[in-house]
Amino acid sequence: MIKILVVDDDDIFRGLLKDSLTQSGNKIVTAQDGLRALRELEKQRFDMVITDIVMPEKEGIEVIREIKAKYPDVKIIAMSGGSPFLHAELNLKLAKKVGADLALQKPFMQNELIASINQLFPNNSNNN
Repeated sequence: MIKILVVDDDDIFRGLLKDSLTQSGNKIVTAQDGLRALRELEKQRFDMVITDIVMPEKEGIEVIREIKAKYPDVKIIAMSGGSPFLHAELNLKLAKKVGADLALQKPFMQNELIASINQLFPNNSNNN
């Protein structure tokens, strides 16, 4: 079982990810923005963070930088659908540059996310 923090400001998308990843046998905690995510990381240990890039309060690039500085062993998957100012590809390229292990462009299929998790945790038998 992998303990994953899912960070996304879209309530529906965050809920779908939580349900999907829970069904895959993982322990999931959610946060609706970067500030709340960093507070969760101070309270408990996570194996992985899956974070959106474009969010209010504290955006994903800052969150990734802080996670890698304070918790270098935590794996990070960045995700983005883009913004009015930057295409998703540029957001994701920047996310990888600052420390994200993998990046997914929204929308993506559940099997793409599971495959990404399996790539980072190959010995996790819960993800199908």
